Amino acid sequence: MSRSLRKTLLLILALMVIAALLYGLRGSIHYRGFSWSKLGDAIRGARLDLLILSLVAIYVCYWLRGVRWKQLSRHVGPMGLWSVYAATLMGFLAIVLFGRAGEPVRPLLIARREQLSVSAMFGIYVVERVFDIAITILMTGWTLVYLPDLLRERESTDGTLNSASMLPLLQKAGFVLFAGLAVATIFLVYLSVTRGGVLGKAMVRWHHAPGWRKTAAKIFAGFLEGLQALRTWSDLATATALTAAHWALVLAIYIWVPQSFGGRLGTFNLRDAVVTLSCTMLGSTLQLPGIGGGSWVGSFLAMTLFLGVASEPAMAAAVTLWLITFTGCSIVGIPLLLREGMSFGELRRIAKEKDAADPAQPQ
Repeated sequence: MSRSLRKTLLLILALMVIAALLYGLRGSIHYRGFSWSKLGDAIRGARLDLLILSLVAIYVCYWLRGVRWKQLSRHVGPMGLWSVYAATLMGFLAIVLFGRAGEPVRPLLIARREQLSVSAMFGIYVVERVFDIAITILMTGWTLVYLPDLLRERESTDGTLNSASMLPLLQKAGFVLFAGLAVATIFLVYLSVTRGGVLGKAMVRWHHAPGWRKTAAKIFAGFLEGLQALRTWSDLATATALTAAHWALVLAIYIWVPQSFGGRLGTFNLRDAVVTLSCTMLGSTLQLPGIGGGSWVGSFLAMTLFLGVASEPAMAAAVTLWLITFTGCSIVGIPLLLREGMSFGELRRIAKEKDAADPAQPQ
């Protein structure tokens, strides 16, 4: 097979995957007064330069994730940045294909490619998730600061929202989020400094226990191993800076993509992006009755309910954000997967793998 034909087939395959994902969205929105013709007008009027810039930016985000993973793993063993970057793209492709069940693929691929401890890579994955969850909490807290004013603005324009009844609840929610982040941070520092503390001593006995206790002990050991990635203040500062850079670029994408559609979306600013991104992250974990679930639903509801965007351009922006930030990895991820000689079935098998063999240990 010639190289040009192979590239053409790969491009067609990538487009088919994206088309299948779009097809799955059909009928998911049942919004009163929604006009598909207006949606078409919004899409046709979009600025292609901002959309291309956003697509390039999301690949920079994946690169920053690779750099962060390499930095967190430097006490575990050496690894190549390109290898980690490729595994990151394939890992996120697994999430696109299999949902949350695909999340173990990335640490498993990195462990196999770099011949490192599987448990250590899962520990790094947990630490990485802690950083991202912390950003999510901060972003949500920031949104709760903005939301009262947004609700008052919406109430003054259409009179449909009763902000007074929601403000006390929002204030309590913000307090709980920030308090939870502070407690979690203190607890993680305690575990890192004491090598597990009281919990670590209890887990030592569980290593020889049957059933779920042994599994829990293995997971906790891997988590502690991952925490050792932050041995110095310099390690913590570097990981924090990379996390901040990654999410700052994501926020930029959440400004550029809406702005590309013009109109009310053309005035999208940092405040609007923070609110939309927060709702997107919430939507990625929820299923909404009668509407569906997923991150794009959260984006759509944030724009229509809180930011006063008409439903048609909001739908166009929400789905485009979803395609770029969630499924965009498939453009390069699928060719990488095929280059590795792996099929979707192999990826599914890795995703379902429970007790992976540790390649760093003798078999």
